[in-house]
Amino acid sequence: MSEYIHPQDVSAAAGDAWKLFRIISEFVNGFETLSNIGPSISVFGSARLPKTSPYYQMATEVSQKIVKKGFAVITGAGPGIMEAANKGAQESKGASCGLIIDVPFETEPNPYIDPKLRLSFRYFFVRKVMFARYAQGFVFLPGGLGTMDELFEVLTLIQTKKTVPIPVYLMGISYWKGLIQWLKETALHHKCISKQDLDLFILTDDSDEVAEGLEQSYKDRIKIQDVSISK
Repeated sequence: MSEYIHPQDVSAAAGDAWKLFRIISEFVNGFETLSNIGPSISVFGSARLPKTSPYYQMATEVSQKIVKKGFAVITGAGPGIMEAANKGAQESKGASCGLIIDVPFETEPNPYIDPKLRLSFRYFFVRKVMFARYAQGFVFLPGGLGTMDELFEVLTLIQTKKTVPIPVYLMGISYWKGLIQWLKETALHHKCISKQDLDLFILTDDSDEVAEGLEQSYKDRIKIQDVSISK
């Protein structure tokens, strides 16, 4: 009989059940806050891109137009693209929400978040639920592993019908084109995805197209809900 040593500290694992209380508190705090901000759009992108990046200006501009359509903007609260999106929301007098988490590249939340809409999270998975639960659409600007993680999780939720189909926009055509090419030439070629999966997102650099598309999609879903209720 071979010996097996568990790599985890058993004494530490014994306290895992008590973490449920903190997890629940994060869910409750997030649900209570975000359920009151109205229709919102989650905007994602790198914390590392400087203010001089053209994508910073793109994020500011699209967020300005999004809030003018009546949406709140939700970001990960960090610098870079997230800061730009929150800045655009505040400049256009819209609700600007930040979901804060402690990671090496985002030591402090950006200054463009409404004080009542600053939410702190210890657990990534709780924070990711908040990004998706109240969003009426998603905008992804250039980013790294975190942005990719959030993008593919959102696409998976839509693909598997765990959430209603809502718009997913990728902004920054030159940035995303290599990934799109890989999906088409490799993932699709090996039948790891279907051709229909490539229709789950829209690639564009046009901020008006994004804002108007988000607005129209939301109005269409409201009409469908009204018809269902009337029946």
